[in-house]
Amino acid sequence: MNICVFCSAADLDDRYTRPAREFAGLIGKGGHTLVWGGSDSGLMKVMADGVQEAGGRLVGVSVEFLAHKARPGADEMVITRDLAERKAQLLARADGFVIMVGGSGTLDEATEILELRKHGLHTKPVVLLNTAGFYDGLKQQFQRMEAEGFLPLPLTELVFFAEEGVGAIAYLEEQSGLVPPVVQG
Repeated sequence: MNICVFCSAADLDDRYTRPAREFAGLIGKGGHTLVWGGSDSGLMKVMADGVQEAGGRLVGVSVEFLAHKARPGADEMVITRDLAERKAQLLARADGFVIMVGGSGTLDEATEILELRKHGLHTKPVVLLNTAGFYDGLKQQFQRMEAEGFLPLPLTELVFFAEEGVGAIAYLEEQSGLVPPVVQG
């Protein structure tokens, strides 16, 4: 599975990097490919290092003005003209998405992928990985949007909220048919 991860290129403390390394290991050990912004800095580097060390593949999609930060040694690196083309390439190359901690760039990517899903322009699973409660406020806002009628479909059909990487990977694999769903009875 090609798992697109939206996350920060900033250097962050251990409460974010440790869970990211663990999640990256799950991607790599699962035989999956990381599709990401291609940067060799910050949390993006932590993810790429972890996936590569665990035997996974790396497909980076960078943009011309950030090409100097692109990771050497990725299995594939695409350089796009602008951010719109970058997002289109990330969407085209991914089987599912995980939104990790990040800033305005991460939110831009996340809201676009969610908007496209909301309108049925893709049906790929989307996970919001709420490391250390980073997205508690955003989750609350989404719940309010749903309660007040701003979402045309149930929130559970738009995005899955995971507190840890193991939950994120399990959801993606289940949604992609890689593992059978758990039957409750």
